Amino acid sequence: MATLEKPAGWPAQEEFVFHHRTGALRPQLSAKWQRRNSRKVVEQVFSQTSFRLDMFSLSELAPVDPHQNTWKLLKPWWEVFMDYLVVLMLMTSVLACTVQLSRDRVVCIPSEPPFNATGGVHHPPVGSDAVLVSSEAPLHVPHSIGPNLQSPTKGRRTHLVYQQYIYVSQVCYHEALPFCSRFFPYMALLQSLLLVASGSFWLHFPHTSSRIEQFLSILAKCCESPWTSQALSQAARQENIRDLERRPRHAAASAACFSMAPARTGHSSIDSGTNSPLLRRSAYPPSPCPSTLSSNSTMSSVSLGSEGHLCSSEPSVDSERPGQVLSLDKSDGEQARALFERVRKFRSHCESSAVIYKVYLAQTMFKLLMVTLIMSYTVPFISSLSFSHICQPAERMLLSYETFECVHSLSSLLRKLLVTYLILLGIYALLNFYTLSWIFRSCLRKYSFHSPKDIPDLMNDLAFLIHMLEQYDPLLVQRLSVFLSPVSESRLLEQSLERHWGEEKLQALTSVDAEGCSSLQLVALPRLPPALFTLSQLHALKLELIADARFTSQVANMTSLRELHLYHCPAAVDPGALAVLQERLEVLHITFAQASQIPSWVLSLRNLHELHLSGRLGSEGGVGHGWALGSLRQLRHLRVLVIHGMLQRVPSELCEVAGSLVKLEIHNEGARLLVLTGLKRIVDLTELQLQDCQLDRLPSALLALTHLRTLDLQHNNLRTLEELLGLVHLQRLSCLKLAYNRVLALPPTVGVLRALELLDLSNNQLKSLPPALFTLHRLRRLLLAGNLLPELPSEVKALALLTELDLSGNRLESLTSDLFSCLELRVLNVSRNSIGSLPEGISALSHLSRLDLRSNSLEELPAELGCCLGLCGGGLLVERWLFLSLPPHVRDFLSRSYATREGYFEDRSRPESDTFPYSPTQWSFSSALESQI
Repeated sequence: MATLEKPAGWPAQEEFVFHHRTGALRPQLSAKWQRRNSRKVVEQVFSQTSFRLDMFSLSELAPVDPHQNTWKLLKPWWEVFMDYLVVLMLMTSVLACTVQLSRDRVVCIPSEPPFNATGGVHHPPVGSDAVLVSSEAPLHVPHSIGPNLQSPTKGRRTHLVYQQYIYVSQVCYHEALPFCSRFFPYMALLQSLLLVASGSFWLHFPHTSSRIEQFLSILAKCCESPWTSQALSQAARQENIRDLERRPRHAAASAACFSMAPARTGHSSIDSGTNSPLLRRSAYPPSPCPSTLSSNSTMSSVSLGSEGHLCSSEPSVDSERPGQVLSLDKSDGEQARALFERVRKFRSHCESSAVIYKVYLAQTMFKLLMVTLIMSYTVPFISSLSFSHICQPAERMLLSYETFECVHSLSSLLRKLLVTYLILLGIYALLNFYTLSWIFRSCLRKYSFHSPKDIPDLMNDLAFLIHMLEQYDPLLVQRLSVFLSPVSESRLLEQSLERHWGEEKLQALTSVDAEGCSSLQLVALPRLPPALFTLSQLHALKLELIADARFTSQVANMTSLRELHLYHCPAAVDPGALAVLQERLEVLHITFAQASQIPSWVLSLRNLHELHLSGRLGSEGGVGHGWALGSLRQLRHLRVLVIHGMLQRVPSELCEVAGSLVKLEIHNEGARLLVLTGLKRIVDLTELQLQDCQLDRLPSALLALTHLRTLDLQHNNLRTLEELLGLVHLQRLSCLKLAYNRVLALPPTVGVLRALELLDLSNNQLKSLPPALFTLHRLRRLLLAGNLLPELPSEVKALALLTELDLSGNRLESLTSDLFSCLELRVLNVSRNSIGSLPEGISALSHLSRLDLRSNSLEELPAELGCCLGLCGGGLLVERWLFLSLPPHVRDFLSRSYATREGYFEDRSRPESDTFPYSPTQWSFSSALESQI
């Protein structure tokens, strides 16, 4: 060996030497130096790693995606198998790449004598150091020859140095080796990465990942909810009871099962009773991943399933006790109800489209096409992988040889790896064929539950997700079905209502009016609480915004119920409860949005006395849509009918209850009532109200109502009252209300209404009063507020029975002294006029109890007001400064017992009292006399 100079960085005890075969420079390192450096490198790496680990927190080491562990719930067995196959293909390609990068090379030797530039073949001279012999003669060194003895060299001298061999190997590697031998590992790696990316694309696609994440989150909540375990336990017990009832009762089987019962008692009580681990509240927080619950769920299903095989001649006592069912606490119940609502919204969102299904189908077809393409050009590579190759490099002048024989050392290994890769790829293709056939064979866009059967069929994306989840674990589908079942939600609501709306709370909410009748109002409940039917003293029940209200046969316990109010509450009635309501219910109020929401059982309440309907009603075919001819015949005792709607005609079906109906009110909410001929058949009607009907004149149909006592036509467009003469046949008419119209003049024919006791012409446009008005000697209340009257005629003295006169909001400048001849006058309202002084003689009104003089031009008050004994105690309504103009003794008398209250002497607004219950713009009065009329 020749000693050379050591480069910098190499150990001092080692030297550079020439390799004895290749002639390359190679350092000879001692094993001791290698071990020492390896130990230093390991210590340095460990110290750096420990230092970096001290800087990481646990949150940084946690997985970034919380759903990465739960996505496997949506992968069936073939998806999992394909994932493992892709991993194996990826490992195979990585192994091939690693081996090729580290050990791949070719070894080439000349296959013929060297090429001479003169055109001949160069033969080495005889007797030289190297002798050319046949290549078939191997180079053999006998063992008997000693190291100092040199045997004669055999073989053929190549005249090539080491660098030329390296050059030939590199050139022949690129020219002689086929394409697959050089690039197959890299192609397999890229193909495997593409399969990895396409294998889970449907889980990460933007339009599908959000739905999948929501589905997995809801599934985790469903598995963690205590209501899930309780509902499944109840369903299992009920199924167990049904199975036991369907089994034939054989004596031998019963005896055998009875002998086995003691051994299974403990298991059944734990698995199906209230001591079940699924029903017991855990001391540990629930796991956010539903996969952690699958084992518990499986155990629960096995334990519950074992109950079905428990043989007994009759159902067990534990399964028949409803009291053993654990009730959820308030927080768990609210979470369960919120989860029901969340599932309902997610279902409506997912069933609107099938994006996930289409993406999964496209992904499967893409993988199948890609695998088919890969196999089509990869299979021929097997035949091109060979061990020996012939190479003819173009640079002959540099090598002196034309043909070389080369061997590829990794050809055998690459062939095995290629065959392995193709086998894995073929299995992957078969699984894709199976997946595609499963997609087209099964109806994945629709899912039907076999148990429970009350769940409607699921569609589109939600059905597809349920199909995928069922392939992973059917028990998870059962847990999710609990929150898709309407029956399960009903049980939860019943349980919540029983806990929160007990009898004591309902009693506390009950109010009692002055007549001693108790009433209860329930608003925005999911359904009626069971404790409601135990209130035997309840007289009136008001239900508002209760979508699932149902009256059961237990309503028979409500012996005092007579009045029912339904505000946007389409209540259902069981057959047993309908018979009770038909006998007891007398007053019914219904408020609705559409006429179709009126319950059909309303028309069968034969003892109903009052019916109030408020909502949008049609005009064709009766009161509303669905009210056909003859539908009111069962309401034989109906006396009062109040309709708040938008009608175009008076329903002709009202003639069917004409024999009992005495009061009809139609509030048309501004819609024009065109046809009123239906009134002619209701001859026994005593009170009629037609408000907001846009009437222009008095209807001619009124002439047939000879028993009419009260006629209310307020809030219409009446301009003339010439038809008053036609009302002469209404000899019993005692109350006529025409306020809030556009009447310009009162005709003299008003005098024909001899029985009139109340006349309301407030808020019209009257400028004068005819003398015939004062011939109505029975008139007790005359309301003329809000008109244009400049004076009060002196003929008013003829109204001897007049008790109330309202002239507020007119243009009066003075009052006639003849007014004080009405000695029965009790209420006089002349506010908001221009009266300058009061005439003498007001002291004659000894019964006067309320006098309103506010907003006038008075400068002083007469002292004779002190003679009106009824004004004592606040009966005089006037400005404070004007009240102070009275003599002191009169002021003391009028303000007796009200000295400390100054609310009756306001300068601006009118005080509210029992006599004046309306606003300043509505000067109409109500009293006991009007209610009697």
